[in-house]
Amino acid sequence: MNIIIAGGGEVGGHAAEVLSAAGHNITLIDLSAETLAKLDDSLDVRTLQGHAAHFNVLREAGADRCDLMIAATSVDEINLLAASVAKAAGAKKTIVRVHHTANFRLRGTTYAKQIGIDELICPEHVTSMAIARSIRSPGAIAIEDFGGGKLLMERCTVDNNASAIGKPLAKLALPTGTRIATIERSSGAMLATATTTIEPGDAVTLLGHPDVFDSARKNFQKGKSKHINIAIMGDSTTAVWLCRALKDRRFSVRLFVSDRSRAEELAEKLGHVTVLEADPTDAGTFTDEHLEKVDTFVAVTAEDERNILSCAQAKSLGVRTAIAVVQRATYLPLVSHVGIDHAFSPRADAVKMILKMIETGGVRTLAKFASNTATVYEVTPDTRAKILGNDLRNIKLPTQSMIAAIRRDENVHVPGADDQVLTGDVLLVIGPLGIEKQLTDVFLDR
Repeated sequence: MNIIIAGGGEVGGHAAEVLSAAGHNITLIDLSAETLAKLDDSLDVRTLQGHAAHFNVLREAGADRCDLMIAATSVDEINLLAASVAKAAGAKKTIVRVHHTANFRLRGTTYAKQIGIDELICPEHVTSMAIARSIRSPGAIAIEDFGGGKLLMERCTVDNNASAIGKPLAKLALPTGTRIATIERSSGAMLATATTTIEPGDAVTLLGHPDVFDSARKNFQKGKSKHINIAIMGDSTTAVWLCRALKDRRFSVRLFVSDRSRAEELAEKLGHVTVLEADPTDAGTFTDEHLEKVDTFVAVTAEDERNILSCAQAKSLGVRTAIAVVQRATYLPLVSHVGIDHAFSPRADAVKMILKMIETGGVRTLAKFASNTATVYEVTPDTRAKILGNDLRNIKLPTQSMIAAIRRDENVHVPGADDQVLTGDVLLVIGPLGIEKQLTDVFLDR
């Protein structure tokens, strides 16, 4: 592909590195000669100094014949304008990186389409969603953002007095929009089938829509869900997105902010969060707030070093799980050596999302879980596949696999047996490892 990237910073530079290594032809635009010189020395890309929103610069970069334009400067307005101008000049597809919530909410709107924007990404939002998933599923069930937050997947341990015990899955009164993917017990993990019977102590992997998730969970956990105590340090955009993603009665969230006016502002915006004007790394604050008892400590300030050091300190003082957000890739290999459990990088997450957006068609693996017994596949059926328009009950899937979700335009739903696969649908399939060839035969067969 011929790809133009506007902005040679953290996201743009990393995208250029990854995409050029994948064999794409990259032209990188930036105003800074120094930035371009550094990238020129380390990457096999064409560089062009200039303003990315100027038509003559984009024309020189080859916008009239480019397959993809990625606008990733540090200024939202420049990115929006650059993408619009590039599309007018002939770019086939545009992806825009934005920082601010108001701009990110444009995604999927008619306005965004009218000005030539195909995809909007917010690295801070992507990272906050990834952190929230890791908190919801400590076993790290790493499903990519298939449903844009409209789909949850979680591992639940079955209580001894749960109503599901002794019942085959076909007899469970699960709410519409939920499915059981796998069951783990002492004898091993297995993919769920209609005849599988639930036993005390099982761990089930539940998939479904957020609005019915709690109701489905009650089949397996009779008592009140354990409260998860979370401490978040920082007032960044990522911190705000993360607080919003954790709006659930199971989570007790404290947000530590150093600036009083910012603390007051966030206290008004985030009514479900306890906002404190304090530094959790201060020994007095740590003791007074009993932070050694929190389940998860998350550091999301704008300073990588502070995030790493504060997480290392929290772990040394007794915090169960510590998560750091870091921008610089050079820091990522270091975090495990200082005892930090997880590290997330907005720039790396953004590039992963870009790669996902430019992949088209076929079958690809998203994740493995339940001790690698189950695999999550994303399948894009061929536009002339024989199965299009057939009820799911009539589609012969590989053994022990199921269509767990269907993404249709902006909507995602967990289907029933009477649902159909239509042209343009993207499917989330759960099944055994190594069934790519069988899935290809089913969904790409004409």
